[in-house]
Amino acid sequence: MTQIILAGAIGLLVSIFVTPILIRRFSAEGLGQEIREEGPKSHLRKRGTPTMGGIAILIGITVAYIVAGIYGELNGTQGFTVSGVLVLGLTLALGGLGFADDFIKLYMGRNLGLNKKAKLIGQLAIALIFGLLVLQFPDEDGLTPGSTHLSYLRDLDTIDLAVGGTIVGTIIFLIFMYILISAWSNAVNLTDGLDGLAAGSTAIVMGAYTLITFWQFRNGCAEGAAPGCYDVRDPLDLAVLAAAGLGACLGFLWWNAAPAKIFMGDTGSLALGGLVAGLSVTSRTELLMIIIGALFVMEAASVVIQVFGFKTRGIRIFRMAPFHHHFENGGWAETTVVIRFWLVTAVAALIGASIFYSEWLGLAGF
Repeated sequence: MTQIILAGAIGLLVSIFVTPILIRRFSAEGLGQEIREEGPKSHLRKRGTPTMGGIAILIGITVAYIVAGIYGELNGTQGFTVSGVLVLGLTLALGGLGFADDFIKLYMGRNLGLNKKAKLIGQLAIALIFGLLVLQFPDEDGLTPGSTHLSYLRDLDTIDLAVGGTIVGTIIFLIFMYILISAWSNAVNLTDGLDGLAAGSTAIVMGAYTLITFWQFRNGCAEGAAPGCYDVRDPLDLAVLAAAGLGACLGFLWWNAAPAKIFMGDTGSLALGGLVAGLSVTSRTELLMIIIGALFVMEAASVVIQVFGFKTRGIRIFRMAPFHHHFENGGWAETTVVIRFWLVTAVAALIGASIFYSEWLGLAGF
């Protein structure tokens, strides 16, 4: 428990003190965000606000995880594990892809950043590497960081994506990993359109996953095959990483809340999407994450619905997509939209955590 608290506190402090350094540096270099002309007119005042603040989030998560891991090693509890390192690696890799996108926009003067093909190839390569590695490194009980089984509250034994370990099955699993990782990273990226919305929502999701993975640790089958125990490798390290993400997002939110002094950019949003995806895979709760991260799902779905409606019938279902802009264009203040969407995320996280806990109660015989 001490490691989790330590990770959260360090992630918060590092992020909250690194962010103003980035604000001063980027402001001095004139590296400000461009605002779409077709967006809400109230956003035009944000033009020139420093971006790429996701660097502070990544530094906060990384430093917090390393310090907590060293603490665990020195105290003989639990140090670094392959599950935590893989999820952190996924987060940093997607953050690097987002950084390349932001860098091209700001330093090279290309408004669209990476083209769609380059971003697709980047996400594909990252997903394939993560998908292959997550099935390696079995522990003494034979558990690997991830599983080829689709998971909800735990692995669903009846749905094996790898179809018995065949080559075709492995390809199917890797395709699933690509869809999952690209979907979550793009969903968080789409949510990052209002001051504090993505950072605050991700903090809530990370808080829920800190509790879930810690509960998996306290009730792991490795400690004794009790009814309802969890076959998850390294759940304590996943809780440490989730707490680090929670702290780093809150520290960044101090400066990103309305009126934002800095934006996270693709550097932050793609990275946080990777953290969400990685935790869902390694904690064996891929479908549960859809409930807890419901806001991200709705934001992405609103874009799909808008495009589908326009291309098939020539109509716009929403005033503007992603649908947080729909409410803005309907007269809601930006802060009203953000706070209400945070509440939606909190309710979704509470529902997801309740489903998770109630399933354990049933299996444990309470």
